Amino acid sequence: MKTKLLLLNAALLVAIGAGAWRLRESWVAARAREEAVLHRRVPAKSLGTAPVGPRVEPVLATNYVDIAEKMLFAKDRNPTVIVEVKPEPPKPMPKLPTLYGVMSLLDGTTVIMSEKPEMKHVGVRPGDKIGEFTLVAVNRDEITFAWEGKQVTRKIDDMIDRASPVQPAPSNVTPRSGVAGVAPPHPAAPPKKADPTPGVEVAKGIRACQPGDTSPAGTVADGYKKLVSPTPFGDSCRWVPQ
Repeated sequence: MKTKLLLLNAALLVAIGAGAWRLRESWVAARAREEAVLHRRVPAKSLGTAPVGPRVEPVLATNYVDIAEKMLFAKDRNPTVIVEVKPEPPKPMPKLPTLYGVMSLLDGTTVIMSEKPEMKHVGVRPGDKIGEFTLVAVNRDEITFAWEGKQVTRKIDDMIDRASPVQPAPSNVTPRSGVAGVAPPHPAAPPKKADPTPGVEVAKGIRACQPGDTSPAGTVADGYKKLVSPTPFGDSCRWVPQ
C-alpha cells in the first residue's frame, strides 16, 4: 500500500513539473511576440494634398434684404407702395330727347323729337341718332334708346312734351293708337298763323305741315305741294315734292 502512494505522488510531481514547463514556454513565446511587435517599424504612408474648400464669401447686407422686406410682423417695411386706385364714377346719362309725337307712315314709323326743348324738331327713325342717343325701337306704349352700350326704355306718356303744340301728322296720327302722336290732355291755345311753307321732314320726301298753316290744299311752296286727306280722326296734312 505504501508503495502505491509513493508511485502516485511521483506521478503528480511529474505532472506538475510538466505543467510548469509548458506554462513557462507559453510565457516566453508571448514575450517574444510582444518584443517583435513593439520593435517593428511601420512604414509611413503619404497623406497626399488636402482638397481646397469652397471660397468663403464676405457677408453682405444686401444678401439679406428679403428678410427685411418680407418681415411678417412689420408691414411698413415693405418698400412696395400700394396705391389704391378708386374706379372712376360712371358717366351720368344726359337728359333724354324731348318727344313731341310718333307718326306711322306707309314707309315706317317716325318720331318727332328734338335734342333739347329749345332746339328744332326733327323726324327720327329707328337707327338714327339724336344727340348722344340712338333710337332703337318704338311701339304704341314705349320708346327705346341706346346710350353707351345700354338700352333705355321709357313710356311714351311719360316722355311726351305736353307744353308744346304737336305738329300735325301726315297720316294715322291718333292719341295713343298704334304708333301715334300723343295729344295734350287739355285743349291747347290755337296756334299762330304760319307761312304756307313745309315743316320738318317726317319721311323721305315728305314734310309735315307747320302749326297755324291755314293755306288750302294744293298750295305750292319751295318745290313742295300741300296735300290734305280726310281721315276718321280728322284731316291729315303733309307736303310732298311737286
